[in-house]
Amino acid sequence: MTPLETANRYNKISQIYQEELKDSDYGLRQIKQAISFTKNKNKALDVGCGVGGRIINELLSSNFDVKGIDVSSSMLDLAKKSHAEVSFENVDICTWESDEKFDLIVAWDSLFHLPLSEHKNVINKLSNLLEEDGILIYTFGDDIGEHISSWHEDTFYYSSIGINENMKTLLDNSFKIMHLELDQYPLKHVYTIVKKERNI
Repeated sequence: MTPLETANRYNKISQIYQEELKDSDYGLRQIKQAISFTKNKNKALDVGCGVGGRIINELLSSNFDVKGIDVSSSMLDLAKKSHAEVSFENVDICTWESDEKFDLIVAWDSLFHLPLSEHKNVINKLSNLLEEDGILIYTFGDDIGEHISSWHEDTFYYSSIGINENMKTLLDNSFKIMHLELDQYPLKHVYTIVKKERNI
């Protein structure tokens, strides 16, 4: 399933998605932990920001200048209505290029929709988008491969290169592993927080 096909599925459920998460604090403990590791709180990027809400609000409350990107145009339309002070862009992270650098990058429950072949490329890209000492937090699956799951009367694509390959790719990009957790065990949901260190 291509990112555009995934976007079209989220376009159909954007209103429902916003309603379901409007009072949620899901992931905020982890985001606050990542913020606490961030040395410079200037610019933050939310990859797969969806309709916005709790994560962007947390970044704004920590005085970040926030940019949000998402492949779903309908999700972004709702995000723009909620966050007039945030810069949003309707792009596919696999092909998006930017000269901006960020102190914190969040990719909460978004990268696991990437085509399996794109995971390492996107991690490399996020590394290049970070300032030195910048922090990256993202989620992925404790599994290897790809599958389709049913949700909201539709099918959604998921993939993962697994814990070991994620860690290897991060280390290859001069990241220091700050935190790694299966935070919904026995579900295969993993998040990691890593710090961009100086290339030697």
